[in-house]
Amino acid sequence: MTTQTALAPIPHSPDLAPVIGLVTDAVSSDNTRRAYGRALADFLTWRDAQGHPPFSRALVQSYARLLLDAGAAPASINQRLSAIRKLAAEAADNDLIDQTTAQAIQRVHGVKQEGRRLGNWLTLPQAQALVNAPDTATMKGLRDRAILAVLIGCGLRRAELARLDLRHIQQRAGRWVIVDLVGKRRRVRSVPMPAWVKAAIDAWTTAAALTGGLVLRPVTKGGRVLDAPLSTQAVFYVVTGYAAEMDLDLAPHDLRRTYAKLAHQNGAPLEQIQITLGHASIQTTERYLGVDLDLERAAGDYIPIRLT
Repeated sequence: MTTQTALAPIPHSPDLAPVIGLVTDAVSSDNTRRAYGRALADFLTWRDAQGHPPFSRALVQSYARLLLDAGAAPASINQRLSAIRKLAAEAADNDLIDQTTAQAIQRVHGVKQEGRRLGNWLTLPQAQALVNAPDTATMKGLRDRAILAVLIGCGLRRAELARLDLRHIQQRAGRWVIVDLVGKRRRVRSVPMPAWVKAAIDAWTTAAALTGGLVLRPVTKGGRVLDAPLSTQAVFYVVTGYAAEMDLDLAPHDLRRTYAKLAHQNGAPLEQIQITLGHASIQTTERYLGVDLDLERAAGDYIPIRLT
């Protein structure tokens, strides 16, 4: 009978799992934090399956080739490589690998993506139907309509929506505006709110007797409104649930894209859409075009949704 002998650890092959937390803690976006955590866990699991070889540029290149051969999308591969590069930097800062190795890993190139993905968005009739899909005779239905209205009419990210506070909703220049909204990478912006979105929020907050704090809250099956924040996952389930009822394959970010598409199709100035969405290049856009937020031509006003 032959007994197997455990393989001796490969020299200079440190355990990198404890460093994952340092990488994810340095990321401001909740979605990116989750994605990086999954990406690094997958990479380290694969590395263990290879016999725990040293963390090196050659290892990362092999992993990238494996992902590409498996048919992973370029954007997914590049996000994973970005997480691994950050892992290398943290590992070097904590003396788990040397700086030369970390710098070599930083030079692993991403996958070039040809063309541009269009993504999903709704037509105006579809958006109209989705906003009015919830049963507003119930507390949950009123809340869900408010969720869908804000996503489509203001173009918020789901994390921004979950953190939305009643104090953010103020009047400016004779109209309602979400002011000082902290978005991705902690950028602060203000978002004009169409009248139909404000009506959906008012219907919900009046029924829920909310006068302060978070706009959106969990609702029990019995219709009781809880004094707790609504998770981004709950927002995801609201969107995908009503979309499935309409036989649509839709995620919350597709409603942000719908906001931009419908506003632009109905005549909203492109620069106002960019400013309202708070894209990463908005400062460059403002300097180049010489424009600022225009409350008289707010992008969301060009989406003529009617509440029923």
